Order: sequence, then structure tokens, then C-alpha cells
Amino acid sequence: MFARLDGALFPTAGRWARLALYLADYFLIGYDILRKAFKGILNRRVFDENFLMAVATVGAMVLAVYENGDYLEAIAVMLLYQVGEWFQSYAVGKSRRNISDLMDIRPDYANIERDGRLEQVDPEEVEIGAVIVVQPGEKVPIDGTVIEGRSALNTSALTGESLPREAKVGDEIISGCINMTGVLKIRTTKEFGESTVSKILDLVENASSRKSKSEDFISKFAKIYTPAVCYSALALAILPPPVRLLILDVPADWGTWIYRALTFLVISCPCALVISIPLSFFAGIGGASREGILVKGSNYLESLSRTKVMVFDKTGTLTQGVFEVSGIHHSEMEEEKLIEYAALAESASSHPISKSLQRAYGREPDRTRVSDIQEISGGGVIAKVDGVEVAAGNDKLMKRLDIPYIPCRQAGTIIHMAINGAYAGHILISDIVKPNSQKAIAALKKAGVEKTVMLTGDGRKVAGQVAADLRIDEVYSELLPADKVAKVEDLLRAKSGKAMLAFVGDGINDAPVLSRADIGIAMGAMGSDAAIEAADVVLMDDDPMKIAKAIKISRKCLGIVYQNIVMALSIKFACLILGAVGIANMYLAIFADVGVMILAVLNAIRCLSVKRL
Repeated sequence: MFARLDGALFPTAGRWARLALYLADYFLIGYDILRKAFKGILNRRVFDENFLMAVATVGAMVLAVYENGDYLEAIAVMLLYQVGEWFQSYAVGKSRRNISDLMDIRPDYANIERDGRLEQVDPEEVEIGAVIVVQPGEKVPIDGTVIEGRSALNTSALTGESLPREAKVGDEIISGCINMTGVLKIRTTKEFGESTVSKILDLVENASSRKSKSEDFISKFAKIYTPAVCYSALALAILPPPVRLLILDVPADWGTWIYRALTFLVISCPCALVISIPLSFFAGIGGASREGILVKGSNYLESLSRTKVMVFDKTGTLTQGVFEVSGIHHSEMEEEKLIEYAALAESASSHPISKSLQRAYGREPDRTRVSDIQEISGGGVIAKVDGVEVAAGNDKLMKRLDIPYIPCRQAGTIIHMAINGAYAGHILISDIVKPNSQKAIAALKKAGVEKTVMLTGDGRKVAGQVAADLRIDEVYSELLPADKVAKVEDLLRAKSGKAMLAFVGDGINDAPVLSRADIGIAMGAMGSDAAIEAADVVLMDDDPMKIAKAIKISRKCLGIVYQNIVMALSIKFACLILGAVGIANMYLAIFADVGVMILAVLNAIRCLSVKRL
């Protein structure tokens, strides 16, 4: 249509009608870019991609008017840039939606039973100690303890674990799980704001506020780079023509050099770097969240990739933190009978060892069968069970009673038993190693961790046995919380260069060490609130295998970040040189800007895919 409005038909009017129609197209396509550029100038934030694109395309339009040339180039550049912006918004939005879907754990309501009817209330209105009802298909809104009912829970949104978890009376339940089968009545133990679901959402939402060194570098680079290329483009436009005219004695050719400068501006847009680098980290954090690994910021994700020393607490981290009877040695009595005597003698104690004996006994102890209980401080207990004198305790108790005993060669807590003054064997009680702990240590070494260390308050024999079973490089035992901090500081001083040290713990006494390490990793499902607050990374299902996965995710993310930096800068600088010498035109320039940005964004969203790592 526009081709007929040429100089042959309308020598003067046709030219201006043609210009008016092209200008209408230009403003329709590029209005928002021009508006953002103008606002940037007013707000004294001149040098951004909107300014560069506005100057380049307006300049191209002015050149076309001056030369009565082709307006299509400027319009095509603006159109392709807008297509690239739309694609970028779509890709960023898709990654955000993916992360939002993965973390769609915020409950909309809580059920309170009133006058025999269920009433839906805002979870924030539910007080500690209140009883809530969770029906099949509903999310658990607040942390609590099951007081009635039995069900299977879907915890995949929290832990990444696809297998359902059974919940019964007495079990603690964290918010964000989905009730699958039965109706549960739960007594709340926390307010909504302090519950697991609120903390997870807060961690994910605020993760972007803690920027990595790569992001800070790109931000600083863009602040220097953009003004530099603007001034370079200005120099390219105004310096060569006078040199050609005054020194080389050839025509100035202002139009050619202004066109090259405008092309230079389009090529120089830093969109690919400014957009793709934060998006890579955002996608990496989202992908980790999907696997039940909460990273509190991209700076911690970057630090994880350089982890070379991994330090573990023992109890609750590498072991289950639950003491169990693991053996009965040198006893001529039936094992069930010996356990019965031990459990009844220890029935008045709340010590974890006593609890483990009662679990092994498997029944509620009948306290009426027990009399004459004597607690021996630092030794054990002496009592009469069904009129039979039972002594249960350590070697000190046996020495005190002058009863010969047989030492145990295995590591653990030893309960020596004496019946009516005669030695009856001993019960071995030990903290059970988590099923995946040995695999986790092997996976870490395979992932490039150079040294594994275990710190524990347990005795040397027990600690040495666990470290040997798990193939941990170094072990330090009988440590108080302050000793753990001192040992981590020694390890920090001993590590080399940019290598990072990570500490993994779960208890309140681990909080100072988690804060002191380069990266603190907390066990989130059973870990204390203090440990979770102090940590930089939280494992929602307490599985130590997730540590190696977190490192792999971080390294994949950093690899993609470096790929985008190298790709964007290489193509841009190559095209800038081509533009300066007149080889590149506006269409190559738009590829160097929009095309590279699209490639970088597509590469960045690969960080969301972490299943096969």
C-alpha cells in the first residue's frame, strides 16, 4: 500500500503522507519504549536499554527523513525488540509460575469445630493449643500434633518426596502437607506466622534480596558499560567525518557514520546479561525448592558451588537421634525377659535410654510390679521387680556392687544387668545411622567435596565407630557447643583460597556453628527453629543425600550463568566491532540484542530442571 505513495505519483505530498503512515506504525509499536526512555531521562536514570533503543530507532527515522530513505528498518528494529521483550516477559513469567506452582502450599483456611459443625477461619486467627480438623484433600494449615485419626500425607511440595507419609495419634505434623485419606484432628503447637509453611514461603519470597557476586558484578558492569558505549557511539558519529574531511580530504559522509553509531547503540544493549543472570539464580532457587531444598539467597547458591569442606554434627544429622536397643550380649536369660526386667527397673526415669528400653519392651510398664527403686547418680538404677533384685547401669554401677562384668567391644551405650547379685549380660543401645548417610558422604566426595569432618559431643569410641562406618575423613568427639565453634574456626583458617566450608546441623546448640560457617545447612523437618533461622540452606526432609544434590544444583546454575556471560559478551563485542567498521546493519544489531537475550533466557530457565541431577 505504501509503495504507491512514492515520488512519481505524489512528488511532495506523497513523501509526507508516506512519512506520516510510517510514523504512525512506529509510535504504535514503540510508544511504551519511548515513554520509558523519557521517564528515565526525567528521573536521571538515562543509560538503560529503553534509552539506547529509543535513540537508535529515532535516529534511524531521522536519517530516513533526511535521505528520503527506507523507514522500514527503524520500524522493524522496534518491532523485533518488542517481540523479544514479550518473549522475555513470557519466559520470566513462566519460570515464576512454575516456582509458584511448586510452592503452592499456602493454606486458604483452617477448620475449627464449633457446635458440632466445621467452620472455616483464617489460619492467622487460630491460637496455639486450638484443635483444627483437616479433611481428605485439604492442606494442613498449621504445625501441630495429631490427637485423633489416622491418614496418609502428601509431603511432596515440602520435601520433594513422592511417597506418602503415615500420620497417627501422637505424631507431629508440619503445615503445608496435603491430607490424603482420613480425617485428622490436630492440636496446634505454633501460630500460623511461626509455622513451617509461613517460614518456607518467607524464605522463597525473600531469596532474591540476597544477591550473588555474579549478580552484583553484572549490576556494576551495566552501570559502567552502558554510558561507555553511549559515549563511544557519540564519538563514532562525530569524529570520523571531520577526520575524513580535514585530514584525508574525502567527503565527510555524515549519514554513514551516524547510521553506524545508531547500529552500535542497538548492539550494545545489555539486556541479555541484566535479565538472564538474575533469572538463572531465581530458577535455580526454584528448582532446589521443588526438591525440598530451601536456599535463602543466590549468594548462598553461589557459595555452595565452591564447597570443598563439609562439616557434620552427628546426632540428628547423620544419625536419627533416636536411641534403640541394637544388641543383647553374654546373657543366658531369654532376651525378652532381660529387656522386661530392664524396662521395668528404668520405668520411673524419663531419660532417652530408659525410653529406648521401654520401646524395646513394647508394652506400657506395670509400675505396680516395681518397688524399692534406687537411682544411683552417674551409675544407673537398682530396683525390685516382682520381688527380684535388678541392677541396670554402667560399669561404675557394677564396680560399686562388686559384680564382675564383661566389657562390650561395640560402640554405643552399654547397660549392664545383674539379677539377684549375679551378672546377667548387657544391653547395647545405639543411635541409629540414617539409611542414606553413607551414600550421602560418598555422593559428596563424588561431587568434589575434598574433606568431610564430623563434630560431636559423644564419646570417642562411639564417634569413631560412626565415622568409620560412614567413611568420614576426620572426627572430633566430646565437644561442647563452644568447642564446635572453635573447631570450625580452625578449619576455616586451614582451608585454601576461595574454597567454602559448610556445616550441617539440626539442634539448638548447632545455631552458633551454623552462623559461623561459610554456609550453614539445617535439617528442617526435625531441626530446631533456632537452627533453621541461623542456617543459609534448609533441607525439608532431613535427608543428607539432598546436600550433594544442592551442590550439584548450584554448580549447574553457576555453569549456566557463566555460559550466558561468555556468550553475551562474545557476540556483543564481535558485533560492536562489525558495526563500527560498517559491516553490521540494523538487522544484525537486533540479533545481537534481542536474539542473544532470547538465547540467554532459554538457557537460564534450564536451571528449573534438577530432577536428574
